[in-house]
Amino acid sequence: MALLRPLTLLLLLISLFGCSVTSGQKTAGEFLDDSVITTRVKTALVADKEVRAGEISVETYKGVVQLSGFVSSRASAERAVRIAREVPGVRGVNNDMRLRQ
Repeated sequence: MALLRPLTLLLLLISLFGCSVTSGQKTAGEFLDDSVITTRVKTALVADKEVRAGEISVETYKGVVQLSGFVSSRASAERAVRIAREVPGVRGVNNDMRLRQ
């Protein structure tokens, strides 16, 4: 019985710290949420007639969407940012799109 208590405590500590997320890593829930947000943003961009969605890459990290790529007009980039901001779950949008010259 005396050995059972330390063993139980050790197993409890391993389970608590073994499942912790270190700084900079996403939990499974955050990864899933980000994947859903990315899909929703891409879908919204494709549905819009004024935005050429094929020009724009979408990545999401902890609810912040990053739009990148080379777009044909400033208006298209601005519209893409507005569309992304309207998607549920988006906490912010980083515009890293460049005008194609």
